[in-house]
Amino acid sequence: MSGYFFYCATTQMDWHYIDYANLLFHEAGHTIFIFFGQFTSVLMGSGFQIVLPLSIALYFWITEQRFSAALCLMWVGQNLINVSVYAGDAITMQLPLLGGDSVIHDWNFLLSNLHILSWTPAVSLTLYGIGILSIGLGAILSLWFASTDE
Repeated sequence: MSGYFFYCATTQMDWHYIDYANLLFHEAGHTIFIFFGQFTSVLMGSGFQIVLPLSIALYFWITEQRFSAALCLMWVGQNLINVSVYAGDAITMQLPLLGGDSVIHDWNFLLSNLHILSWTPAVSLTLYGIGILSIGLGAILSLWFASTDE
């Protein structure tokens, strides 16, 4: 399983099978949080894409299903990397978006409203780095918990 997530991390510009689910959760985040205003609704597209697998990982951790929690942590990392690609496109806006040219680019909107659009490369790199760390930690923990039967 960790091999798949590391593969996703090294081919972050490609579409992966898991991205179908991630896109569903991204779009659900926009819809679920629409009542909290435009900024929050836009933010929670990417936010929900990360918070949902993180919540599942926390659930597994709390219920002492450690191996499953570690696998979900790798999923969190993959989503962070996925979001880093989207965030990194905030200035050039070249990625194809669901809805075409008539929709706003989430990360251009967010970083512009925060007056930090020039920070796009740093934001993207930070998300990518945290994603790699999450996948790495999840991989190590999954191996540990698989070998100790916890």
